[in-house]
Amino acid sequence: MTARGAAHPALIALGAVGAVGAAAAVWGIGIERYLFTVREATASALPPGSAPLRILHVSDAHMAPWQHRKQDWLASLAELKPDLVVNTGDNLGHANGLEGIRRAFDPLAGIPGVFVHGSNDVTAPSPRNPLRYFLGPSKKQPEPEHLDTAAMDRYFTDELGWTDLNNAAARLTLAGTAVDLFGVNDAHRDWDRLDVLPDAIGALGPRDAGIPMLGVTHAPYQRVLNGFIGLGADAILGGHTHGGQVCLPGYGALVANCDIPLKQAKGLSTWTHEGRTVPLNVSAGCGHSIYAPVRFACRPEATLLTLTARD
Repeated sequence: MTARGAAHPALIALGAVGAVGAAAAVWGIGIERYLFTVREATASALPPGSAPLRILHVSDAHMAPWQHRKQDWLASLAELKPDLVVNTGDNLGHANGLEGIRRAFDPLAGIPGVFVHGSNDVTAPSPRNPLRYFLGPSKKQPEPEHLDTAAMDRYFTDELGWTDLNNAAARLTLAGTAVDLFGVNDAHRDWDRLDVLPDAIGALGPRDAGIPMLGVTHAPYQRVLNGFIGLGADAILGGHTHGGQVCLPGYGALVANCDIPLKQAKGLSTWTHEGRTVPLNVSAGCGHSIYAPVRFACRPEATLLTLTARD
């Protein structure tokens, strides 16, 4: 028999669950999404005898003009003095997001860089039920608001001096060494054109064994990763997944919004195809949709990735 005035055990349990949920929401919305961090990683990917290559990998800023803390943190990354900046897309998160992107990336002007698009560099985010992500990769929403992608691209190419790798290839000289790079437009929207890359790579001219090749994609779909290895990539960089954004402590990502294995939804791992294994770095990104302002067990990040020579 329950004593008069004593709470029922079920109500106590329900209250405890509610308290934990409220604390998690306060942490994820009010604290963790501002805990920007630089994740440092090293991988052997360059031809024997190569000097190390320091890459600043940024992704998924989803920038809105009022997000000054994120802008200040991104601007501070110039102090790392990388050899190359790789931007794997989804820079814009608002019709006026380019204002914040300028403030964030202006200090990186003059550092060689490359970029590819995510869908949110082309269309603005829209309100949606975040639980839908647990049902599979998100789909294109009807009648999206189109962003000024051309203005963003002009800023990257003309003012920062970065190279557009959307379904394209380029040869850059980084720290005195030639490096070949190629990339695709957003595979999540089927804008990737793997079929045009062989000609684009061939147009770079003869490539000897001393020139490394890097593949860049926004969404790390398996078809893209396999295709990149087939094209000769020595390392691959991608974004898009947000690292799961809301993760389970001790377990990791619950969703990736593409078909990459969940254990590879963020961080440095390897990808193997047809007997070749190369380093794969998937950035958890530093932002989120303005309609889903939360990070839990998945801090916003950039990566300082050092590629070293293979034995």
